[in-house]
Amino acid sequence: MPKKAEQPAKRLNAIAEDVRVHLDAKHAARERGLALCRDALRHSANAIRAVHRGDFAAAEDLLAQAKSLLEQAAKALTDHPDVFYAGFVHNAQKEFAEGCLTLALVAGRPLPSPADLGVDHPAYLNGLGEAVGELRRHLLDSLRAGDIGRCESILAAMDDIYAVLVTMDYPEAITAGLRHTTDAVRGTLERTRGDLTVALVQRHLEERLDQFGRKLSS
Repeated sequence: MPKKAEQPAKRLNAIAEDVRVHLDAKHAARERGLALCRDALRHSANAIRAVHRGDFAAAEDLLAQAKSLLEQAAKALTDHPDVFYAGFVHNAQKEFAEGCLTLALVAGRPLPSPADLGVDHPAYLNGLGEAVGELRRHLLDSLRAGDIGRCESILAAMDDIYAVLVTMDYPEAITAGLRHTTDAVRGTLERTRGDLTVALVQRHLEERLDQFGRKLSS
């Protein structure tokens, strides 16, 4: 006698329960990863602010915390690569890379590599591009302080970064929007070069006028 077929509704309910268990786990992992990445973003942003204040020790501590949070997020999403690559981890890694690279560039330290930071290559490159905006801020602060030599070295670093990024000619799907970042870097670099040039011309003019004034008074 043939075996009685399983009722479709019973089979469907069993399948639905398996799917629900899987999606519950994925959702829980996503929520955990999101929370960790938000905290990592916040720590990285605060680290950049600390760099501009000259508080490198605070920046290092905040970045260490951000790195730990990103490692926890990666662990939480180990079984869910689709969620890991949904975008929010990339954004947190990019901000973390930006913070680390800004610290290195402003403090005059060797640049860390993607492997040093534990971030994906697209996040590293985009973070490097974002760091150019922070270098512009540092350059303008140095300009107001009258440190022209520092301004010129920072501008050279910005130029070096653009020279590297412009060679990364790969599809956007691979570089996560690097072309847009590189275009923004070029604009920032051109504005900064113009600002510094105007300041140098003005300074030279003031020096010449001062010399002329001393000659008249002698």
